[in-house]
Amino acid sequence: MNRYGYACINMQLSYPQKHGGQERGVLPITTGRSMIKRTFEAKGVDYASELTLNNVKDLDRIIDWNIHNGYNFFRITSGLAPWKSEYKWDDLPDIDEIRTWLYSAGVKAETHNVRITSHPGPFNVLTSPHEHVVKNCVSDLTDHGDVFDMMNLSRTPYNKINIHIGGAYGDKESAMKRFCENFELLPDSVKSRLTVENDDRASMYSVKDLYYGVYKRIGITIVFDYHHHKFCSGDMSEQEALEMALSTWPSDITPVVHYSESRRKEQLDETIRVQAHSDYIYDEIDTYGHDIDIMVEAKHKELAVQKYKELHMTDHYSNLPSVKAYNYGL
Repeated sequence: MNRYGYACINMQLSYPQKHGGQERGVLPITTGRSMIKRTFEAKGVDYASELTLNNVKDLDRIIDWNIHNGYNFFRITSGLAPWKSEYKWDDLPDIDEIRTWLYSAGVKAETHNVRITSHPGPFNVLTSPHEHVVKNCVSDLTDHGDVFDMMNLSRTPYNKINIHIGGAYGDKESAMKRFCENFELLPDSVKSRLTVENDDRASMYSVKDLYYGVYKRIGITIVFDYHHHKFCSGDMSEQEALEMALSTWPSDITPVVHYSESRRKEQLDETIRVQAHSDYIYDEIDTYGHDIDIMVEAKHKELAVQKYKELHMTDHYSNLPSVKAYNYGL
């Protein structure tokens, strides 16, 4: 049976009054604590350590909530450690406690069959012709691999670290070749988990581009994005592109796909970028008979997954509990 996941933010825990039915005074549970550069310059690594520790504690709590409410697929934020590019893990005064909480969260996820993934930001560009950009990308991806290692997650695409390959720079073939060359600069903690996904602009990379330009060279796994395919199809049907991407996954790992819908479906406003994601999803997802894990990239996160199940999967999910109130005293 397909699993349905959500990304980074739990709406009911992050906004306990608005979405969680809680009274005033209940603090949000979130992994998104951060700060502006000026604050980092003033307060330094000690404050970054405090924020990171609180973020990883709340990651553990969000995984608890997911377990209690039947959500067994979750993408963690890329911002657990604010301004991580400015220091090393061991510079954090609270690193031992941070490691302990991350390990606890990872073991809990594995024990309860909660699949954990991540999606580093768009500035990770391994196709770049600029050495400093690639160096920064390698550093950021290494941090993601470190987090997954601290969580004791598998070094496989089951716990994927997913990126777009980057710009085309006027020459897709050369850019994809650079990606493959720069891939070799990554540590195994990243290479073993790294996946790539198709883009949402016709000038960028379709599944077909990624398959022949990257997968055939280095064997990297491809994540199919349904919404992006509408804008960059590579002259393939949805089913053809999906099945090409699925063929790149190891046979013993359930593939992941991304699904979203256009925000114009909710707001009939042609000034809205058609690629922008909607709050909820409405159409029934066609998996073409494949067993896949579906990351729902909708703005209302777990609420969107819940609504989708209510719309389309009542019979299949009738034995699952409804969303339960979270014990905010944990």
